[in-house]
Amino acid sequence: MTTTQTSPGKSRLVRRLRAAALDPRPLAVPAFRRLLLAQAAAYVGTVVTEVAVSVQVYALSHSSFLVGLTGLAGLLPIVVFGLYGGAVADRVDRRLLYLGASAAAWLLTLALLAQAVVGLRSVAVVMVLSAGQAGAFALSSSARGAIIPRVVAVGMIPAANTLMFTVGTAGQVGGPLLAGVLLTLPGGFCWAYAADALLFTSLLYSAYRLPSVRPAAGHPVRGGWRPVWEGLRFIGGRPVLWMSFAVDIAAMVLAMPTALFPQVAADRFHGGVGPLYSAIAVGSLAAGLLSGWIARVRRQGVALAAAVATWAAAVGLAGTARSLWAAVALLACAGAADLVSAVYRETILQTYAPDALRGRLQGVFTVVVAGGPRLGDLRAGAMAVTTGLGAAWSGSAFLCLALVVTATALVRPFRRYEPAAVPPETVPDAP
Repeated sequence: MTTTQTSPGKSRLVRRLRAAALDPRPLAVPAFRRLLLAQAAAYVGTVVTEVAVSVQVYALSHSSFLVGLTGLAGLLPIVVFGLYGGAVADRVDRRLLYLGASAAAWLLTLALLAQAVVGLRSVAVVMVLSAGQAGAFALSSSARGAIIPRVVAVGMIPAANTLMFTVGTAGQVGGPLLAGVLLTLPGGFCWAYAADALLFTSLLYSAYRLPSVRPAAGHPVRGGWRPVWEGLRFIGGRPVLWMSFAVDIAAMVLAMPTALFPQVAADRFHGGVGPLYSAIAVGSLAAGLLSGWIARVRRQGVALAAAVATWAAAVGLAGTARSLWAAVALLACAGAADLVSAVYRETILQTYAPDALRGRLQGVFTVVVAGGPRLGDLRAGAMAVTTGLGAAWSGSAFLCLALVVTATALVRPFRRYEPAAVPPETVPDAP
């Protein structure tokens, strides 16, 4: 009998590959596993509806301005329901809030389906329903972000966030593809909204099966807007938190190039808008699949800053590329950095803040993450008209890089931040 032996070099390579691969440990927690799988399906459906809404508004109005206005109309609900919803999440059972907000989003999807079935042909109705979905999304996101640290152990929070962001990125890749197929069918808008409603039912089930996640004992939260201001003051007094938000705002407002893709594709590359739009998501997905190292980094503040700086540098260089595929490759690098920064930003928020404030801080996070790109699109479009494409894309991105590097060097608590090794307040898992 012969024995197959593995060389030491090959063994080391295998160990390194395993260490770099996506960390699956949170999947051992049944509540998180159900939530992740349902969220993966819901992400696809949500993106299908986003595409369908834009296409339907343009089909009804033949106005790109109204398509842009539809996206901007969702900003106010995101701000209001994100901030106030975070305060509510610190006052009630987060499971019930998450379930209720998810149910509201599902019902609004059914309303979109109904208007398509009856052929209502009203841009205003589509815009109002889409804005309502944005508000429900902000409310559910505030609750979900505050639930995760109570479901998984503190050492698994970075891995849990990585898994969540990775399935979200996969939805951004797969959602438009599915929407493209469904919208070519007769009654395509009906098929698209129906697919979203069907996929979203899994999220309702996973929310229903979550364990109860009640507010921390001994920290009563009053109603009204005062708790919102308390959360904002908490952030303002802690450099680690406000810097984590500041670098993200800089990245999204100053270095978000997506609004410029149609012009660049037409004027510089004479086509290729599809690869430009998909490049960032593809890079994020690849980074998620090779993210095992993220949880082992202790200096999370400087790691977040490095990821944002990498995003800005890659976006800036992509704006100077004269080859479509060079630009796509650089945007994919930016997407990989974006996933890393998102994981550290969410992890810092969830581990730094006490549980009694997690809902409110998660609400601020939702507003920044969802509202920042919308402001970035507005900034990019306005600069392209007034200062030219180069300044709007690369010039602004390199300014972001300089600001992030300078601010990180000046704010020592953020630069030196490491998470405390303390056990989280966990809740028992649901059967």
